[in-house]
Amino acid sequence: MTNDLFDLSGKTAVVTGGSRGLGEVCVMALAKAGADVAVCGRKIADLERVSGAVKAVGRKSGGFVMDVTVKASVRDCVEKILRKFEKIDILVNNAGVNHRVPVLEYPEEAWDLVIATNLKGYFLVAQAVVPQMIDRGYGKVINMSSILGAVALPNQLAYASSKGGVDQMTKVMALEWAKKGVRVNAIGPTYFETELVAQLRNDPERFHFINERTPMGRWGYPPELEGIVIFLASRASDFITGQTIYIDGGWTIW
Repeated sequence: MTNDLFDLSGKTAVVTGGSRGLGEVCVMALAKAGADVAVCGRKIADLERVSGAVKAVGRKSGGFVMDVTVKASVRDCVEKILRKFEKIDILVNNAGVNHRVPVLEYPEEAWDLVIATNLKGYFLVAQAVVPQMIDRGYGKVINMSSILGAVALPNQLAYASSKGGVDQMTKVMALEWAKKGVRVNAIGPTYFETELVAQLRNDPERFHFINERTPMGRWGYPPELEGIVIFLASRASDFITGQTIYIDGGWTIW
């Protein structure tokens, strides 16, 4: 009976930025827990690869091209997903970009892209997906934040600003939708070993700093993210909303 709390059979999930990195981890975690998954992203080949992996574990899936910064693209993509799956029970807002330079050198166009993708994009996707959750009286929204929503590091101006915004966005969404059956929470990961941060891992000084700064003394392993994704997507977390949960090896203890 306990395991039933985490069973996502019969549920349909949407994951933005789902074709790479932690987004792909989220997709596969949800699929292994029983959900059908719509994988959203920009590159068709990657979407087909991840969607195929979902089908390989016996779940329905499809890859959908979505530009989260463009309202029309989001709307059209969500309409296609609803035509294919009929409903969306779980939304994982994960699409994101970063640009690492000092504040005084930060280009305006880079600021605009990071904020539009990491913050505005979450708003646009939620605005398109959540109404049908409210109509059915149940839904789970998981916003991917970061430890940088709570702590500061150099060269992370727009990214940290966007993730701080995600944490506040999560609270406002949770407050507005709490009595409508939609729970909204955020996950704040630290650095995880994915191909998207290979450049950082290959920088000895940066690699050493992250290990030293983390009480557990290491980076996160992608499978260590799966449990919190399944928990927040499942009935096990039905009385939790408006929270940011850090998966960080203790980083935010300091």
